[in-house]
Amino acid sequence: MTITARKVGLAGLAAAGVIALFAACAPAPTSNNESSGPKKSDFLPCMVSDAGGFDDHSFNQSSYEGLTSAAKDLGISFKKAESKNANDYGPNIQSMVDQNCSLIISVGFNLKDATEKAAKANPDIDFATVDDNEIKADNVRPIIFDTAQAAFLGGYAAASYSKTGVVGTFGGMQFPTVTIFMDGFADGVKYFNEQKKKDVKVIGWNVDKQTGSFTGGFDANDTAKQAAKAIIDQNVDVLMPVGGPIYQSAAQAIKDSGKDIALMGVDSDVYVSDPTVKALLLTSVMKGLNSATAAVVKDAANGKFSNTPYVGTLKNDGVGLASFHDFASKVDPGLQGELDKIKAGIIDGSITVTSPSSPKQ
Repeated sequence: MTITARKVGLAGLAAAGVIALFAACAPAPTSNNESSGPKKSDFLPCMVSDAGGFDDHSFNQSSYEGLTSAAKDLGISFKKAESKNANDYGPNIQSMVDQNCSLIISVGFNLKDATEKAAKANPDIDFATVDDNEIKADNVRPIIFDTAQAAFLGGYAAASYSKTGVVGTFGGMQFPTVTIFMDGFADGVKYFNEQKKKDVKVIGWNVDKQTGSFTGGFDANDTAKQAAKAIIDQNVDVLMPVGGPIYQSAAQAIKDSGKDIALMGVDSDVYVSDPTVKALLLTSVMKGLNSATAAVVKDAANGKFSNTPYVGTLKNDGVGLASFHDFASKVDPGLQGELDKIKAGIIDGSITVTSPSSPKQ
């Protein structure tokens, strides 16, 4: 029997092109020992960050770690440019062009326009885009993730852990790469309610209306802290911020509240990437940004660049749910077994997890 995690609709969103945004996918790029060295001695991979910077403990940092690990394995050098704000995107990408980069990786949906312009002007340079699939060009390879699948597991875990019966989420900006987490999270809570005959509520995101709480950016600042506080004040005891460093503001809001509230990380295993908040972390909804970026770099270095998107899923380990770490003794003893069964169901198709922002499989 197929269990559908959410209704497909939202014509307005579809009309906006969000579903069309993810038109095709392919197996993960090769990352075997074939990539022991570049075929061209002058191969130079480069990366431009989003405004969060390469030390955001999140998607910029994980992508950068993929670049550095690939460069180390290949025995080659690389270049990088860190964006402080949107005004840096175009100039930073152009600086990589001017430095004769062979492959330029732009990190984040925000860099779409600047990347598209540069790719069109420089057809002999290869580009890769993390978290964007809108650019259609022979020299642009998207790196995208079906994070709804992993967030579904996270939502189920959050609902299982919750004692107040209220969990929350909020985002940086209302981009598909953000709302796909929130869709999966809310649908995971809904699935828990259906299976357990419970009524755990989600604050901060309405799946059917595609409306919710957003800070308007991805910076850890007072705006993000106030957004977290507004949700915390509604009796949540699990909170998932989606948007790079904004989790740091959420962590401070949790500490200031004095309440027993668990934090849920996104993109990477935040328990590992930022130990300063590990005491608060229930788990993290992860993208395989590091391994995906490294594989794309190695493919390009070995003359295997393709514009066919890489799509990370539970099946290819491109997305996943982190360990419960310090919360392992606090969650229901049977939770991990339930999550394993749900994961298997998503992989074999008996449990359908989808979002208006999901890549088409």
